[in-house]
Amino acid sequence: MKKTKSFAVIIIFVLLIGVFSACSSKDEDVKLEKLVVGASPSPHAEILENIKEDLKEDGYDLEIKIFTDYIIPNKALNEKSLDANFFQHQPYLEQMNADLDLGLTYTVKVHIEPMGLYSNKIDDVNDIEDGFKVSIPNDQTNGSRALKLLADNGIIKLADKELVSKYDITENKYNLDITELDAASLPRTLDDVDMSIINTNYAYEADLNPLEDSIIIEAKDSPYANLVAVREDNKDEDKIKALSKHLTSDKTKKFIEEKYKDAIIPAF
Repeated sequence: MKKTKSFAVIIIFVLLIGVFSACSSKDEDVKLEKLVVGASPSPHAEILENIKEDLKEDGYDLEIKIFTDYIIPNKALNEKSLDANFFQHQPYLEQMNADLDLGLTYTVKVHIEPMGLYSNKIDDVNDIEDGFKVSIPNDQTNGSRALKLLADNGIIKLADKELVSKYDITENKYNLDITELDAASLPRTLDDVDMSIINTNYAYEADLNPLEDSIIIEAKDSPYANLVAVREDNKDEDKIKALSKHLTSDKTKKFIEEKYKDAIIPAF
């Protein structure tokens, strides 16, 4: 009889553990709050994946939505289908705010992606020939940035302005034929042009290594740090604070430095 009672007690104890474990697991699932962040595939989504478990420990279920253009993520954030986005620098965000009347803001700056000049035809700027075709981003801020890269390396001269276009070129000694195209499409133009100036995230997606494959690259003190964009109405929410904290943590800094070397540089 004692053995039967003891066995029964053990069974009940095991069942209770199962019930409490199930309840505990259920409670964990319930308390996880969804955090939806838009990002370009590389390096932004990769950096976010690296902090997914950290956010989970803070009570947030990070959902990363991938975008391959520079306009839709800001519209989606403004329309509240995203809590934040992570793909752009401050000059571009300010330009989009002005162009689309968005009123977005940001919390932290995470990393710098130096823009580079790439070519399938030459290996050195000294090999540039008269009339070379060059493709650059067609948005105002990155287009300006691309032209300044050429000017900083003595390939062209520009008017002294904060934002410039190809119409602000004051000296074009090689008679470069400059075409403005969607930034995401630039790697695909390399066989159609002589040179292309490409944002690092799109270069990575096309298996181009900025340090090894670019002819020239922006200096490390580039002001174009990629940031976490948010809305004015949610910038002080706890989940946004948690996202910003983990994206500027020592763990994130180490991840960026080890994975991307000097091609992508922490901005914090």
